[in-house]
Amino acid sequence: MRRRPMHLSDAAEAALRAALQKLRTALQVPAEFPAPVLEAADAAAAAPRLPDEDATHLPFFTIDPPTSKDLDQAMYLERRPGGGFRVHYAIADVAAFVTADDELDAEAHERVETLYFPDGKVPLHPPVISEGAGSLLPGRDVPALLWQHDLDGDGEVTQSHVRRALVRSRAKLDYAGVQRAIDAGTAEESVALLREIGTLREAVEAARGGISLPLPDQEVAFEDGSFRLSYRAPLPVDGWNEQISLMTGMAAARIMLDSGTGILRTQPPAPNHEVARLRLIAQDLNIDWQHHVSYADLIRRLDPQDQKHAAFLHEATGLLEKSVYTPFRDHRLPEFTLHAAIAAPYAHCTAPLRRLVDRYAGELCVAACADQAPPSWVLAALDGLPDVMARGKGGKVDRRSVDLVEAAVLMHRVGEVFDATVIDTDKELDRPREGKVHLADPAVLGKVRSAAALVLGASVRATLKRADPGHSGEDKVLFTVP
Repeated sequence: MRRRPMHLSDAAEAALRAALQKLRTALQVPAEFPAPVLEAADAAAAAPRLPDEDATHLPFFTIDPPTSKDLDQAMYLERRPGGGFRVHYAIADVAAFVTADDELDAEAHERVETLYFPDGKVPLHPPVISEGAGSLLPGRDVPALLWQHDLDGDGEVTQSHVRRALVRSRAKLDYAGVQRAIDAGTAEESVALLREIGTLREAVEAARGGISLPLPDQEVAFEDGSFRLSYRAPLPVDGWNEQISLMTGMAAARIMLDSGTGILRTQPPAPNHEVARLRLIAQDLNIDWQHHVSYADLIRRLDPQDQKHAAFLHEATGLLEKSVYTPFRDHRLPEFTLHAAIAAPYAHCTAPLRRLVDRYAGELCVAACADQAPPSWVLAALDGLPDVMARGKGGKVDRRSVDLVEAAVLMHRVGEVFDATVIDTDKELDRPREGKVHLADPAVLGKVRSAAALVLGASVRATLKRADPGHSGEDKVLFTVP
């Protein structure tokens, strides 16, 4: 499922800086990298461990937001003689720069993951690596873990393997530009193939029962002295690009399971009582969910622009239980190996510049494909990785940053009445008069209290009672309904 990013203009960043700094302090977010870590990063960037294979002849490209510099993934797509496709997928090789138990490794274990605030990020690795020597920026020879996936004409993977290689990206592309080029028919073949392969992979996902919630992103701007929030629906290219990453994560999981040692991202299926509750919600919203239709198929049919569908999708985000990291070794496979939302075994392995665990999964896959034993430093850390990753603060940063920006957007509009849609109720907690409302303009999700029981999916006139970025509770934005 997609993380909900926030985008701020320069003026909005300045207005929210104090509140965001307070949030950093409250979450004990690390500040600057210590001098010894920066010195170690400089040395590593100047002398990385380079692979023997040279794959710089492959014309890779990246697709990321325009301002991104920490580029984990690059791809090159081609047709195979006789039919089907070949996907070359390069992943940044962090282990070419970081040695187990050195200053960089210890600092990464403290940070766990890159944290994304609206006004900037707190990186996992020093920028000289994450935005420099280790990033798959164009025009540079960079060490990578190079995946090769062979697909048949239906988009099914027939073979996957990974090895170390030196790669060079030819172009840094962005989502909107790629979408325009593909739609206009002006994209070069390797880029244009992303639509064909991505669409096939989406069909494969649907067939296996995978779930993708089409939730929009929130975007923030500061115009004419006031904040403006809007929603951005994901572009088709967002989904096609995500399919390449998902395919790689599933391939990594299968390689590790076959080798007998690895670390999966697992998620149990939704409990029966939660599915039954969601069916009642669908009934209340007049959404036709026939018994022979699966939850995944229903989700694909919904339109997030429809307020009743949007309310259902918001409720659906809580259906599946939290995913966890599950290590295993010596062919003692875990009892449960699936990720319910993906409907397949899955592993995090495509974002090592931004997430600690991916470096370990990548190393295990490289070793397995070379028919070698896993590195000792990977095995030594494997069992403790779930606890390390549990210290990550990315989810809290996302949620609380959204709350802050929404409160700042509305802080001068207390007392105004807004058209809103009830997208969540706390009826199951015996609080039927409390829940959440969705505003279309500005694009805000806020807590609501009502004089009468709330009706999910209903249109209401909500009065803003509080919008305070400095409020200590979770309800920084609070509406009331008479």
